Amino acid sequence: MERDPAGQERNGVLRLLSLELIFADERCAAALSDQQLLAAMARFEAALALSSAELGIVPKQHADVIASMCQRAHFDAAALARAARDAGTLAIPFVRELTTQVASASTDAARFVHFGATSQDVIDSALAMCLKASSERTSNLARELGDAAADLARRYRDTPSVARTLLQPAIPVPFGWKVAMWLAPLARSLPQYRSAAAAARTLQFGGAGGTLSAFGDKGNALGDALATRLQLQSAVTWHSARDRFARLGCETAVLTGITAKIARDVALSMQPEIAELAEPAAPGRGGSSSMPHKRNPAGCLLALEAARRAPGLAATLLNQLDAEQERGLGQWQSQWLTLRELACAGASALAAMVEVLRGLQVDVQAMRANLERSKGLAFSEALSLRLSRTVADRLCEQAVREGKHLLQVMRNDAEAKQAMPAAEMAALFEPQQLYGSAPQMIEQVLADWTSARGSGP
Repeated sequence: MERDPAGQERNGVLRLLSLELIFADERCAAALSDQQLLAAMARFEAALALSSAELGIVPKQHADVIASMCQRAHFDAAALARAARDAGTLAIPFVRELTTQVASASTDAARFVHFGATSQDVIDSALAMCLKASSERTSNLARELGDAAADLARRYRDTPSVARTLLQPAIPVPFGWKVAMWLAPLARSLPQYRSAAAAARTLQFGGAGGTLSAFGDKGNALGDALATRLQLQSAVTWHSARDRFARLGCETAVLTGITAKIARDVALSMQPEIAELAEPAAPGRGGSSSMPHKRNPAGCLLALEAARRAPGLAATLLNQLDAEQERGLGQWQSQWLTLRELACAGASALAAMVEVLRGLQVDVQAMRANLERSKGLAFSEALSLRLSRTVADRLCEQAVREGKHLLQVMRNDAEAKQAMPAAEMAALFEPQQLYGSAPQMIEQVLADWTSARGSGP
C-alpha cells in the first residue's frame, strides 16, 4: 500500500491524529500512529512464530503461514479499541482477530498464533519497535536545533547585548554567550536522551508470568532469537519494571523544557519594546485573526505549549512505576498512549524551534540601543568594583534622579574624578571590556556540543 511523505496511506486507511497535528510533529505522529502500532504487533507475532520454528517449538509450515498472514493482515483500529474496553487490553482482541485471519488460511496454523506469549509481550515489544523511529526523529531534531544555536553563538560571539535578571537590565554580555547558554543544556541532555531511547528499544518477552514457562529450557534462546529478528535488545522480562519507559519520558520532558527556555527568551525579545529578535517571516505565520499588524511568535508558541504538557505526561510515567507484583493493573495498559503524546509534543517543540533559530532575525542595533537605554546603569557593577559599592550606589541614585547618563554624573563628581582619570571612566562603559569569561565559555560550550552531537550531517 503506497504512502505519502507524511506517512498516510493514499487510500486513507492509515490516519494520524487529525487536528492534534497542530501540536504534534507529523513525522513523529506517523511513527507512533495506531496503524504503526498494530503493524508492529503483527511483526512481533510473525517473528515469534518463525523464531519458535527455528527452535523446534512450532512446526515450520505453520509458522510460515502465520508469518505470511501477519504481513498482509488488516485491522480495524476503532473496532479493536471498542473490544479492548471490555478485554482490558488491546492485545486480546488483536490476537483474536489475527487468529481468525490465520485460520482462514490454515486452522492448524491458527493454533500456534501467539503461542506461549502474553498480552504485555506483544504490546510492549511493539511500542519499543515504534519508539525506534520516533526517538530517531527527536534525536535528529535536537541535533538540528543545537547546530542552529551553535551557528548563532559563533556569529554573534562579540555582539554587545544586555543580560536581564528578574526581567530587568543587568550587565553587558555578548549575544553569542546568551545563545551558548541555550546550547549548553542541550549538549548535556542529548546524550542522555539517546541513551534512554536506546534502552527503551528492548524486547519484552516473559510469557504468562514472566518466566517463559511455556518453552521449557528453550525460553532464553527463543527470546534472543526473537530480539535479533525484531532488531531489539534482549533482556530478562520487565513486565512490572517500567523504568526504561519512565526514563525515556523524563529525558523527553527535559529536552522539551530546554527547547521552551529558548522559545521563552526569543518571544520576550520579540516584544516591540525590546525588538532585538524576530522569528522568520513566512506567509500565514504568526498572524492575528483580527489585527493585521501583529506578528506573533508562533514557533515559540508551539514549543511553550508542548512544555506545558510534557511534565505532566512524564509524571504519569513516573507514577506507573509501582506495578503490582508480576503484572500491574492500570499502568502499562495505556502507557503507549502517554509515550505517544509525550514524544509528539517534544518533537513538535524541537521542530518549531529548529525553524525559528535557523531563520532568526537578530537586530544588532536594537541590542546596542537597549544597552544604551539604561544610561550607563548596566555598567554599575564595574563601577562598584573600581570604586566602592557606597560610591556606586550614590552615583547611580543621582543618575536616576536627574535622568542623566551615569558617565556624565561621574565626570562631574569630585570623589569619582579624584579616584579615576577621565579615560579610565570612559573605558568602564565599553561593553567588550566587561565580557569576563564569556568568550571562553562560548568556546567551551561549542566544544561540548561538537562532542555531544556526534557524527552526521
